[in-house]
Amino acid sequence: MTLIKAQMVALVIVFSSAALAADDRTLTISVGDWPPFFVEDEPGQGSVARLVTDIFAEADYDVEFHFLPWKRAYREAANGKHDATAIWMYAADREQDFIFSDPVMKERFVLFFRKETPVKWERMSDLSGLQLGGSIGYSYGPTFDIAVENEVLDVEWVASTELNFRRLLFGHIDAFPEEINVGYYILRREMNQDEARNITHHPEPISENESFLLFPVNQPETDRLRKIFNRGLKAFRDDGRYDAYFDSRPQASLNRTGG
Repeated sequence: MTLIKAQMVALVIVFSSAALAADDRTLTISVGDWPPFFVEDEPGQGSVARLVTDIFAEADYDVEFHFLPWKRAYREAANGKHDATAIWMYAADREQDFIFSDPVMKERFVLFFRKETPVKWERMSDLSGLQLGGSIGYSYGPTFDIAVENEVLDVEWVASTELNFRRLLFGHIDAFPEEINVGYYILRREMNQDEARNITHHPEPISENESFLLFPVNQPETDRLRKIFNRGLKAFRDDGRYDAYFDSRPQASLNRTGG
């Protein structure tokens, strides 16, 4: 081999190794569109997306979010196509596919309904006569999910929260559950003021839970990445940076109905 050829081969090896190293420092995380926490078409892509990105950035990782329908986001990550998926509440069956991070945030799901047809409830059976909406791929907590499985609740499943709000406004459904900050964010972004003023929520939560970043159980880097993330999350909480990611999120309306 001539000297020139040897040098060219060496350069190819160096550049290839650098490219592989760069690829190794880029993580892909599958998510569903869930504003204000994950928003595909906004700078920073949502408050939780920014938090996760910044935590991994301190460990010299770049993050790419792949926005997918929720079920596909879960399935692709479980099959090892992504390094993680976000964010999900705890469910025992998910431990077959994933290892859970420390809690990333707390969620509060409430029922949204039209002010002219208020919903009153204390237990799930009180909702059995209503036509409810839900978003495909969502879990609304074990109590709600079990009531659906046992056919105590009648739920029509659609593709998005925005579509549930449209169906609610047109009277196709009586109510539907959504995380309170997500619901009011979408109301303000997607509905006009008259439409938004016609909708409120019940103060009693359907579900309150913690949510997590999930790492595929059978991937070799899972344990290391989970430790990096948990360590960074704790540091952000301890020094107060964590709170800044949520201070600007839309707050729920104070005009509440129900009992």
